[in-house]
Formats: sequence, structure tokens, C-alpha cells
Amino acid sequence: MIKSKKQRMTTAASTNIGALRSATPVAARGRAPLVAHILYRLDIGGLENGLVNLINAIPTERYRHAIISLTEYTDFRFRIRRQDVEYYALHKRPGKDPGTYVQLWRLLRRLQPQIVHTRNLPALDCLIPAALAGVRCRVHGEHGRDMLELDGKNWKYNLLRRAIRPLVQRYIPLSHDLENWLQHRIGVTPDKITRIYNGVDMQLFHPAAVREPLPHAAFAPPGTVVLGTVGRMQEVKDQLTLVRAFLRLLKSEPNARNILRLVLVGDGPLRAQAAAMLAAADANELAWLAGSRDDVPRLLRGLDVFVLPSLAEGISNTILEAMACGLPVVATRVGGNPELVTEGQTGMLVPAADPVALADALANYLRNPGLAQQHGAAGRERVEREFSLNAMVQRYISVYDEVLAHEQRSKNINQ
Repeated sequence: MIKSKKQRMTTAASTNIGALRSATPVAARGRAPLVAHILYRLDIGGLENGLVNLINAIPTERYRHAIISLTEYTDFRFRIRRQDVEYYALHKRPGKDPGTYVQLWRLLRRLQPQIVHTRNLPALDCLIPAALAGVRCRVHGEHGRDMLELDGKNWKYNLLRRAIRPLVQRYIPLSHDLENWLQHRIGVTPDKITRIYNGVDMQLFHPAAVREPLPHAAFAPPGTVVLGTVGRMQEVKDQLTLVRAFLRLLKSEPNARNILRLVLVGDGPLRAQAAAMLAAADANELAWLAGSRDDVPRLLRGLDVFVLPSLAEGISNTILEAMACGLPVVATRVGGNPELVTEGQTGMLVPAADPVALADALANYLRNPGLAQQHGAAGRERVEREFSLNAMVQRYISVYDEVLAHEQRSKNINQ
């Protein structure tokens, strides 16, 4: 059965399909249209954080929500403040698992959502069971790429995308880069595309008058320069290039060991490798590998420079959050990063996987603290002007309204 709030807070067990048979369909509980969000896994990540922000901000009388994870969901779901959201895990096995799509078809038949919204390649083929289940409004979001196709040119994946293209009423890419790729590589017509940038909560993410102390105050006392990044520690995020750049600065910059510190927030397979590299260079006491944290806004206000060394990106939430906190940003020139970082005004852009270029960019801020403050202030101003959370939410609501209105017009014509 569907768990109460108290039960959901005391267990991380996923809803199974057997329990769903006795559940009251979400669609029957109110008048607001139901959006079923389908993603691979609900856990810490930029895509998932954007989903949380969206659901928390959409007025309850406008849309209701169900989240369907193909694999599982974690305690990350507790960041959603609404109590009317239901969570479903299908426990998909690695590789091809046709039974998952049968389960999904049955689930959608029971929920009867007005809209299905899939996100990224792992959820794209879920639009087939959604169509077979009678869901007529189907939206797909493109949030970014991973190591399997950094350039978006994998012919097998793109063949799948073209095959499923007729099932999608509206695409939502998060950047110009992804928008152009959808048009020119996948063949999506412009009228089916609505680009929506991520938005940031500017009350939660705000500058500090002076740098906030990190949880380990002795690690970065006043007078030090703290470089940092936030993100899953996996290959596509490439935190090891940042570690290499940091170690290069320790060797090349005068007095660097006394004034330079590194913070890596996040967990994943690269964390152990990063720790080993720092230890081998006798620099482990100069870096803090913080793991997964729930106090990211506070930690960002404890940095002097934010770094994003990713090999691929859509529109990075963490760049926007760092800019909102008044930090200069050094990022790789990939994906949507150049759409966020105005080079020479709010930060600097460097080639991906190039620790020498990254170290050189960071050295500019190390030698010129006034430049860091100037770029950080300009970044905050740009976020306030162009990347508000309210603007993002209103655009998503508009897309949902439009696809529903189009479907209603089509129904009226056919009657």
C-alpha cells in the first residue's frame, strides 16, 4: 500500500508493483492534472536537484506529481517538501529488462497521468509504454550527457532518439548547445522545442559578507584561498583534473602550501583516487574531501573560487548556485558552461581535461584577489537578472499548459 508521511520518513523501502495493485490512483485524488516524472534513479545529482526545485515551487493547485524511478529512490526524496507526491521504484536490472516496461505500462494505466515527463536517454524509451498506456501528453527533457557519449554523436543512441521522436510532443533542452543538437543531429523541429535554463533559489544561495568558516575551521583559517567544487565524484565530472591543477599550483606558486586549500564536495568512485593523489603529494592535509553534504549553500559561502572541471555538462546547477553565492567560476568550455560563465566578467573558461590551463586560470585569482571579488559580484548580478527560480518554474508550467491545451483541441476536433 502507499505509505503515510510517517512511514515514508522511517523507511527507505521502495514501493513495489504488488503494492501498487491496492493503491488508490494518484490521478483520482484531486482536480489538478498529474505529471508523472520518469527518471533512471532519484538520488543526489543536478538533474534530480532541478526536479526537486521544480516540484517544490509549482503551486499545488496547478499540478500534482508522481516520481517513477526505473531503478530506485533514496532519502534524497525528502528534499521534496510537498506531501502529496508519490514515489515508485521499478528496480530495473542492469542492461535490457523488458519486464520493467511491462511494470511501467501497468503503473501508468493505474495512475492515469495527464502528462509523462521523461528525462535524459535512460528514460527516453519509457515513452513507448507511456503511449501504449494512453498517456497523450509526452514531454522529454535533455539535461546533459555522460561518458558514453560526450559529444552526442553515438549513432545507436541517436537512432533510438529519432525512432522515438514522433512520440514526443515537446522537448525541453537545458541549453543552447542541447537545443542545437536536437535540431541538427536528431532532426527535431523548432516548434517542438522549448529551452528552459535551470533556476536558482537566490534566498538560499546568497553571498556572505565575509567568507563563512568551513566545518573544520582550522583547515582554512583567515588569509587562505579556498578552491572548491561540488558534484558527484565520477568520471564525467573529472575532479581528478582539479586535483592535478591544485598540486601543480602547490609547486609553482610561492607560499602556496601556506595559503592554498582545496574542497571537494561529493561522493563517488573518484573520491578514493583523489585522496590517493593528494596523499602521494603530501598534500592530504591541504584538502578536504567532504563527501555528500546537505549544507551546500553554507559550504559554497566558505569558498573563494568555484571550479567545475567536467568533461560534459548541460546547464550546471552548481555553477548557478556558486554565482548566486557571489563566487567567481572557473569551468571547462563544454556543453552549456559558456552560456553561464561570461569569460573575463564572471569567471574563466578552460579546455576540458587540461590541468595546466586550469592551474593557470586559478593562479590569476590567487595573484589578484580583487579580480575574484569583481567576477563574483558580476556573477551574482547575472543570476539575479537571468536565472531566477521563478522564471524557470513559470516556463515549465507554460509547457505543461500548452501540451494539455493542444491535446484538448485535438480531442475536440476528433469528436
